[in-house]
Amino acid sequence: MLVDNAIELFIAFLRDQKGYSQHTIRNYRNDLGQFSEFLASTVCLSHTESMGDCEVEAIDPLIIRKYVGSLYGRLRRTSIARKLSAVRSFFLFLEKQGLNKVNPAADIATPKLEKYVPTYLPVDDVFRLLERPDRKKPLGLRDLALLEVLYSCGIRAGELEGLNISSIDFDEGLIKVTGKGNRERIVPIGRQAMLAVREYLDAIQYLREKSGGLLQNSPLFINFRGGRLSTRSIGRVVKKYVKETGLTFEISPHSMRHTFATHMLDGGADLRSVQELLGHTSLSTTQKYTHVSLDRLMEVYDKSHPRS
Repeated sequence: MLVDNAIELFIAFLRDQKGYSQHTIRNYRNDLGQFSEFLASTVCLSHTESMGDCEVEAIDPLIIRKYVGSLYGRLRRTSIARKLSAVRSFFLFLEKQGLNKVNPAADIATPKLEKYVPTYLPVDDVFRLLERPDRKKPLGLRDLALLEVLYSCGIRAGELEGLNISSIDFDEGLIKVTGKGNRERIVPIGRQAMLAVREYLDAIQYLREKSGGLLQNSPLFINFRGGRLSTRSIGRVVKKYVKETGLTFEISPHSMRHTFATHMLDGGADLRSVQELLGHTSLSTTQKYTHVSLDRLMEVYDKSHPRS
């Protein structure tokens, strides 16, 4: 079987059987497409100039090691690890489907990752950021609601994109989120965030009329044409107000998620509760935030203790 054909089978499996999000599937397609390009330019060049026209059976561990080696110096180790993971999952799928005898990527060592400390905002900077949107304009109210929900709930940009009006229970103060692998979870939404969402919905009723009004299955956050606000647009909104606020940090929607988790732990929340709120399947994923909180704790100790 040709590599490109096998990749399409794998992508269809992720979409139809695993129920992965469009964002995750796009990342797999990009990573495996890059692997296919490498094969075409090195391994299979003597046979054909067509990208990926290489038999799956022809790929051995040495070829994959060469591919991983070609990524060093151009990408961060986290990106290399992700690309290797995509290749490993791809061959594992082929092996389980009986389309390849072995997984040539199974024993390829994952790069040792750098210690990663999440970027987050101090509380005062969050408040400054939330004061920037113009509350006199519908677009400003939308952006304020977007920022408030990101900070109040700690959800991913892709999860925010997928929210519908029906996702928020205003009576109970809860929000239903569809996360990775189509897993649903319920998280609390703060009073200020709910107020911002209500004001935003009231302000854009005229725009909603173009798409049938305030239907329960309508997207919560929309663009000026009435369509669902994309993940990329959500990122642009966050960066716009970060720039206007004059913050020197490199802040993204995911940084708001980091900020939420860090402030929850600083406020006394236990790690297991934060794990549930973030939708992490493994507690080890959540533990990276403890480093940030411990740094903060040491800073307070050094400033406060007379014998520090």
